[in-house]
Amino acid sequence: MRLADRAARPGGRRLCGQGETTGILPHPNLTACSAMARPPVHGSVIVPDWHETVEGKEYLACILRKSRRREFGLLERPVLPPSVAIDTANYKIFVSGKSGVGKTALVAKLAGLEVPVVHHETTGIQTTVVFWPAKLRASDRVVMFRFEFWDCGEAALKKFDHMLPACKENADAFLFLFSFTDRASFEDLPGQLTRVASEAPGVVKMVIGSKFDQYMHTDVPERDLTAFRQAWELPLLRVKSVPGRRLADGRTLDGRAGLADIAHVLNGLAEQLWHQDQVVAGLLPSSPENTPG
Repeated sequence: MRLADRAARPGGRRLCGQGETTGILPHPNLTACSAMARPPVHGSVIVPDWHETVEGKEYLACILRKSRRREFGLLERPVLPPSVAIDTANYKIFVSGKSGVGKTALVAKLAGLEVPVVHHETTGIQTTVVFWPAKLRASDRVVMFRFEFWDCGEAALKKFDHMLPACKENADAFLFLFSFTDRASFEDLPGQLTRVASEAPGVVKMVIGSKFDQYMHTDVPERDLTAFRQAWELPLLRVKSVPGRRLADGRTLDGRAGLADIAHVLNGLAEQLWHQDQVVAGLLPSSPENTPG
């Protein structure tokens, strides 16, 4: 999203930082776009394990309630004491993928909600807000990232022409999902990328493989993932689809354990989005050689 667009969004705030192959080939409309920065080196923008430190846990306490994750509505935000007040960076993220790959389940895990046991097609557009504090490596500064995930069922996207434009409008990132147990969903990624992202060169793009806990039965071998990464030069993360760990009562989801399970995804999003903002603002070159310091 452009700087002016973010400033115009109600409640939005633009912050400036301191300081065998598969035959999957790049789409020319995507690879030729100079507005999209190359992905930063992992750990060069966000301190990866900061959430496990004493300081990090102090900030995480604002998104937890008695070891459970807090749920936030569109107009709600975490409450922090004045001594640890921080700025918030707002981002809209559209989750794309074939029906049944686990889009709704992924968003539920990221938000600390119960993961649906039985698949049900999402009937319309579902939005979910997730807050995540992270420390910037360059400035040693903490920022609260507010991710607004937009999830829409594949059937609804095909039936109603206005659904996809609504999900893409003012989006800052696209998450493209495939399932390790569904070969067709992996082979559909180039089509998803072309259909969703070809006209949005400045939007961050990431790929996530779901159901990684069933990797022993995978339909997508590692050599195909390597070929895809080399062809598309996009970040590719893996997530498990197993139910979250429980507290002592055996019923309530363990919020802290759940955060540990998905921290790599939220940190990855924060890193890609913050880096892209720096490039758009002219604070970084589009092809940095950043390395963790």
